[in-house]
Amino acid sequence: MSRKRKIPKTRKGRTTTIIFCIAGLLFFIAAAGTGLGGLAVYNHYSRGLPDISFLKKYRPAAITTVYSDDNQKIAEFYKERRIVVPYSEIPDMLIKAFVASEDARFFEHEGIDLKSIIRAALKNFEAGRVVQGGSTITQQVIKCFLLTPERKYERKIKEAILAFRIDKAFSKQDILYLYLNEIYLGHGAYGVAAAAENYFGKTLKELTLAESAILAGLPQAPSDYSPFRHFEEAKKRQQYVLNRMAELEFITRDQAEKAFNEELEIKPRRNWYIEHVPYYTEHVRRYVEAKYGQELLYKGGLKIYTAVNVDMQKAARKAVDKGLRELDKRHFGYRGPINNLKPDEIEPFLKNLEKEQEDQALIQGDIVNAVVDNIDSKEREIRVFLGKDQGIISFNTMKWAGHKADRKAKTNNLAQALVPGDLIWVRLEQKNKDTGYWDLTLEQTPKTQSALICLESGTGHVKAMIGGRDFKSSQFNRAVQAKRQPGSAFKPIIYAAALDKGYTPATEIIDNVFIYQNAKMKWMPKNYDRKFYGPTLLRKALAKSRNLSTIQILNDIGVDYAVEYAKKLGIESELSPNLSLALGSSGVSLLELSTAYSVFNNKGFLIQPVFITKILDRDGNELEKAEITKKKVIEQSTAYLMTSLMESVVKEGTATKVRAINRPAAGKTGTTNNLHDAWFMGYTPDYIAGTWVGYDQEQSLGSKESGGRAAIPIWLDFMKEIHKDKPVKGFKAPKNVVFSKIDADTGLLPVPDTKKVIFECFKKGTVPTRYSRRSDSISEKDQFYKMEM
Repeated sequence: MSRKRKIPKTRKGRTTTIIFCIAGLLFFIAAAGTGLGGLAVYNHYSRGLPDISFLKKYRPAAITTVYSDDNQKIAEFYKERRIVVPYSEIPDMLIKAFVASEDARFFEHEGIDLKSIIRAALKNFEAGRVVQGGSTITQQVIKCFLLTPERKYERKIKEAILAFRIDKAFSKQDILYLYLNEIYLGHGAYGVAAAAENYFGKTLKELTLAESAILAGLPQAPSDYSPFRHFEEAKKRQQYVLNRMAELEFITRDQAEKAFNEELEIKPRRNWYIEHVPYYTEHVRRYVEAKYGQELLYKGGLKIYTAVNVDMQKAARKAVDKGLRELDKRHFGYRGPINNLKPDEIEPFLKNLEKEQEDQALIQGDIVNAVVDNIDSKEREIRVFLGKDQGIISFNTMKWAGHKADRKAKTNNLAQALVPGDLIWVRLEQKNKDTGYWDLTLEQTPKTQSALICLESGTGHVKAMIGGRDFKSSQFNRAVQAKRQPGSAFKPIIYAAALDKGYTPATEIIDNVFIYQNAKMKWMPKNYDRKFYGPTLLRKALAKSRNLSTIQILNDIGVDYAVEYAKKLGIESELSPNLSLALGSSGVSLLELSTAYSVFNNKGFLIQPVFITKILDRDGNELEKAEITKKKVIEQSTAYLMTSLMESVVKEGTATKVRAINRPAAGKTGTTNNLHDAWFMGYTPDYIAGTWVGYDQEQSLGSKESGGRAAIPIWLDFMKEIHKDKPVKGFKAPKNVVFSKIDADTGLLPVPDTKKVIFECFKKGTVPTRYSRRSDSISEKDQFYKMEM
């Protein structure tokens, strides 16, 4: 076998080999250098990067929600308005809309999209500055949770490293769950669920394709694409999202076109806090913040269940508004329009009214804005514009407006009260079927304030609370925070204390001159009507609200004893330890006094008012639950006797207007010196309610404005409404209360010539044993009572 001959290499061949070797070596060196450089960059920027493991335990700030007694949402508290929803509850169409809009290759890349980065880099190079980011959804998650959002290349490198790590550690579904719950979408909404409720008043499951595209268009610039403020820009962005979805074959072109042409109903989110029960929920907010702190209140996602009833709250608000307006009209003339619009201002204003009426139609009974168009003195009517509708104000309904500022004189020239262009308040009475015009009455905002609170018998649940005329103008809660003199509304506490000191409803009290004097002062109290009535039975003294009789009782039982008795009934305010306490001279809150009256209705048991029935944390764990605790503070017989005595206040005393409720009721009026405060505290077997009327800065409510005139109408309107579907109940006497015939004049057992015999109730063992033998004249010693110290 012959050996093969080696063919010697030419110089050219050797040169080529050397070049390839050198090129390979250079490529290897470059590759190694790039790798080492990349590794060095990676190591450099990896130092101190945030730990991504906490994302697995994602617990963002969540809304605290407040509910009524029937689980209606009535308030929300939050720093970031976010409703967290699991990935499984986010509609597939909404996910596709966001992916198409923000990161089309989301399900393909590993956290960063090199194509997008190159494209953004070219754009930035052309502009000479950072104008485009090319961020993926994963990178946007990093912006939300881990890094600041400034546009610097150093930060982008860190972001890319973290994005790669997150993509390896989390599923795509997990990343979308974080993103769609955390991202800010404008107008205080964080996450898609809050945004859906914000813009459309819907849950995620209720969203249409068109609405989903609107939401998906928001992340880039929530303010610029807000459908509230910039609807046309929002529509342009919506079209972009729909086109991208069609390009990616998430939807068909036909679906995209139909969605774009769909008419959107943008619904500004209802302000639950203001709309429903603002004073109530603010009281709840203060309590929760004080007990659990701001962090848990505003970020903890609590569920707070309350005792409030929304329908009863509406009835209370309506009654307060009506009562204050009637009071205002009794004493003040028309104070003038809200504004007078110039001719070129009227049409734009009416167009705005028309736009508002598209969302909410005019409803009978509402008080709305109107613009005066024409005053017809001959027809004695005023025509106004209500937006797209018109209305008529008859002069016959405006007589109150003729009162002059001094409230002593009137003017018959009602045509001068208004002029064309005046912006006014009117009440919608009814719509005339023939003309299509609304019949209207002129209104104005009252200056007085009022408060109302209602407790449920047996539970102490606070079913309604009004803390003032308008929460928007004043958040001060006059039902809880204000302490005003209750006047005669405090007297039942004195009378209850007397019953436990041996008095009976038939005890005779001398209603006569009383003088209190010491080295510094001399006090001569008087009855409301400035008269003296001599011997008076206790029942009549309370029914007629006799001041002098009540002072005699307090002087007899002792001030200190009465103060301690009031505390037993739930009065926590400091009470002045002197005889003026009989006339309600010490300030108390409406809530305190209502609690005290509830003891009489609850058969002698003190039940603390309950605002919150239950609080759950975001995981459903119970933080607290109201337990109804009953503490017996007075005898059941005393409680019933007081109820019976206050029924007489309603039947024949200072509260006869209450008889219009047409069911058993008990209560007491209260009016303070100089007519600064008007009260009515009353109850039925079902509910206890208290009302107060007055000015924040004390001044007279007006001539003859007493509890019976200013406060009872509010109480009555409210109680009528909440009882309209309830069966009529009576107050049941306990076994240790007996009834006996007595002489209506003397309180003793009747004799054959007794003029008037009545049945009276007594605790067992306290029925009179003496027969009536009354002298027609009062002894000299009873004509004048003087106490010196």
